[in-house]
Order: sequence, then C-alpha cells, then structure tokens
Amino acid sequence: MFRILTSTLRIQHNNFQQSNLRRFSKYLVDNSNYAFLQRLGIEASNPGVFNGTWGGRGEKVTSYSPTSNEPIAQVTFGSVQDFSETVEKSKEAWKQWCLIPGPKRGEVVRQVGEALRENLTDLGKLLSLEVGKILLEGIGEIQEYIDMCDFAVGLSRMLGGSVMPSERPGHMLIENWNPLGIVGIITAFNFPAAVFGWNHTLSLVCGNCTILKGAPTAPLVSIAITRIIQSVLEANGYPASICSLVSGGADIGQEMVKDRRIDLVSFTGSTEVGRQVGTTVQARFGRHVLELGGNNALIVNEDADLEMALRSMLFACVGTAGQRCTTTRRVMLHESIHDEMVERLVKAYQQVPIGDPLEDGVLYGPLHSDRAVGEYESAVQQAVEQGGMVSYGGKRINRPGNFVEPTLITGIAHDAPIVCKETFVPITYVSKFSSLDEAISWNNEVDQGLTSSLFTKDVGKLFKWLGPHGSDCGIVNVNIPTSGAEIGGAFGGNKATGWGREAGSDSWKQYMRRSTCTINYSDELPLAQGIKFE
Repeated sequence: MFRILTSTLRIQHNNFQQSNLRRFSKYLVDNSNYAFLQRLGIEASNPGVFNGTWGGRGEKVTSYSPTSNEPIAQVTFGSVQDFSETVEKSKEAWKQWCLIPGPKRGEVVRQVGEALRENLTDLGKLLSLEVGKILLEGIGEIQEYIDMCDFAVGLSRMLGGSVMPSERPGHMLIENWNPLGIVGIITAFNFPAAVFGWNHTLSLVCGNCTILKGAPTAPLVSIAITRIIQSVLEANGYPASICSLVSGGADIGQEMVKDRRIDLVSFTGSTEVGRQVGTTVQARFGRHVLELGGNNALIVNEDADLEMALRSMLFACVGTAGQRCTTTRRVMLHESIHDEMVERLVKAYQQVPIGDPLEDGVLYGPLHSDRAVGEYESAVQQAVEQGGMVSYGGKRINRPGNFVEPTLITGIAHDAPIVCKETFVPITYVSKFSSLDEAISWNNEVDQGLTSSLFTKDVGKLFKWLGPHGSDCGIVNVNIPTSGAEIGGAFGGNKATGWGREAGSDSWKQYMRRSTCTINYSDELPLAQGIKFE
C-alpha cells in the first residue's frame, strides 16, 4: 500500500549537521527576502511531530524549493510509535473538547483565523517558496483557510438536527448530532494549507480532534500552521493535542488509514492511492472523505463570449503550473470557432510571465518536483505518438528549478489514452466538436468527475448542461473556469474522484455522528405502524 506516495517523495538523507545546514541553505541566512522563515519559527532543523510537545523519531529529511532545487530546511519525521502515541493523546484531549459547547469551540476557531490573518503574507511566502505557487496564489490559499475559519465560526451556532412529527401520540422524533471523535487528515502538496483548513475548521467546531499528516514534500507549511494553532489552544487553556501533527511518508499514512482509533480519514491525492485508502478504511467500517483525481473539461460553444472564455482558459490551464485538482486539462471548442480560439490561446500563452513565484508580476512558476517534470516530458511524447501536435510549449525550460513550458496539444482524438489520463502537469488537450451533445458526452467519458465548465449564452443549453443529461461532475460551472471554487459550496467530485465533499454547504455532517431519537413523553406505549403486541 502507498507505493505511489513513497515514489513521489523527494527525501534525501542528510550528511551534514544542523550547524552546517544554516550555511548550506541560502534561505536561512540573514536575508530580508526570507526573514519570514524566522518569523514563522522555521529553523535549520525542525521537529515534525506535535502532540502537545514537539518531537519526532523518524528519518531526517530536507525540504527543497522547486524554484531552485536548493534546500530550505531540515525536518525530523515521525515514527510509527510517534503516531500511535499521538492518537492516544488526541483521544485524551477529545474527552474534554467534545464537551465544550459549540459556540465556544467556534471562538477558538475564530482566534485561529485571526492568528492566520496576522501571518497571512508570511505564510503565503512560505507556501510559494516550498510548493512553487506564485505569491498571489500562496496568499490566496491562506486566505481560503481564513475564510473557512469565518464559515466555521458561524456554523458553530447553527449545528443542529431536525424535529420530526411522530405517528404515535405523546411521542416526538429528533435528529441528534454528536462529535465523531478523531479525524485524520492527509493532504497533498498542491494545497497543503487550504485542504487542511477545509477539514480542520469544520471538524473542530463539530467537537473532534484532528491529526494532520501533511504532504511530505511540503512539511514546513504544516509545521508553521500547527505552531499558530498551538499558540491559540494554549492561550485558551485547552490541550494543544486537540490539533496534532505527524509529518511523514507512506508509513504514517498507512498507519492512519488502518488505525481503528481514527474515526474519519480525509485523503487528498491520486485516484490509485485513494482506492487503496477507501478499501482499507471501509474494511474496518471507518468513515472516509476522498478527494482524488480530476480530468476537467472546459467547453466553448459557438455562441459563447470568446474573450471571457479565453481569459478563463488561460487561468484554468496555466494557473499553479497545471497543478490544481481543478486545472482544465481538456478544452473542447466548437468547430466554427476552433481555429480562431487556438490561435488566440497560443498568443496568450506566449505572454505568460514565467519565473520565481515570489517575484512581482510572475504568473507561472515551477512544477513541484523533478519527478513531475519527467511525467510532463513523457506525456508530451505520448501525445505526439497518439496523433497530437504541439501547438505551444512541450519542453523543459533551461534554468534552475523544475520549470517547463505551458503546453497546448491540438489535433488529438478526444478519447486518446493520454487525454483520458490525468497528468498533473500544465498540458492542455484541445479537441473540436460539432454539437453540444457531442461535447457533453466527451466531458463524461473519462473516469474522473471533479469539475467542468460550459461557455454559452443560450439559456436552454445552460440548463441542459446542469440537468440529468448534462455534466456528470461534482462541480458544474457556466461561464467561469473549472478552477476557483468558493468555500460556500461543497467541494468535491463524483466517480473516480471519490465522491468526497469538503468545505461549505452541509459538509459538516460527515464530521459528526447522527442519531435518530424517539422520545415518549406520555403514559402510554403505542407501537409504530399500528402494531398490537399485548
């Protein structure tokens, strides 16, 4: 299990001591450009486990910046023993936390949001440095976590079930919700803060304790956020182990998934690994939330606002260097506008500023790992072999770091094997359709079902797209990109995307235990359905 997770780790054992690491890492010297590392408590060597105290008995690893492939800092991962001890401490903390009234739990989350606001820019810079996102997206991801705090604070005064009429006189039915227990959260590298925020904030106001296993290639973001949460919990007199962290690789993920003490596992990652996670959790009758792969399509109909569609495609295809779950990977253009839109899209791609994601004006940074660069090069080769033509890009950029050109592939069949496969890189496959029904069928033919978008001015086509014969995705957009979901709606997808839902709407219910309660307040004992048993 989790062999894929293991293969994605850029973990290298270190032959240098902590005293040498500061000199080894240019980011940890006294440089005003990277002073945010010190302000966030990031040191040359950092413990990667927190369960009320900081520690870690696993391997020592180095976090690298994908912009330069140079080391940032060292982290000591947790061991299996660390994980087991953390679960026990979480269970002890839960005994207290679950009894705290919901609005008081919400007050703690409010303070977490305020603490994140105070560190918004610094956290955004750390995320950009470690993940490779441009600074505006790094700050935006932390803002998303803050927004989730605000959402959860309001929810903390609205948690409640239904009161239902009983068919029996002198009786009433109520739907009661109680905290679930311990929630394990496994995040992916591309959204190490926001995915944790979606789960953590709702879980906390629902009365649960959380254990985070952050992305192993972005451990510093997890550590910095955990330190902020720790300070808030301790300032309020609560056990800091209410929100714990166990940094690690596949071994820690496997322990979390199979541990019966973990009541819910939220996993964000590939469909292949998610299938293993779901099977293992279900085998022990646990609960899981799966946010897996996406192979998202954006359809431009002949009557669309082409300028709006062009701007949307550029962000959805190129943003985050193609490393969003919601990235547009398939563009479908009506045959009457296909050639014009491809030409305009190529010109737009040529104008995208590429460079260090921390620099002003840059809109496109590096891929997160060298392994992703290899996947990019392989996908381009396969696309050409399967009949596609590189209309723009297709090559690694000759500069330090994991930079590749944003790429457009045209002339390839809509059902070519490489098109039907999600590759987590900035490659977009463009196809030509003759009718909306044809485009919808192409949208639905892939295994995944995360997000989709249609550009049209025709109200009839709009509602067909939203209806039972329309998109089969969990997110169905009209005249906006496939990416950029708001927290107010439940986020997640269907089919091989895992059917998970996080963030807004009624997603809070999966973090709680529901009971249907019948209360007899009469002196009689009638049975339901008119049964007589006398």
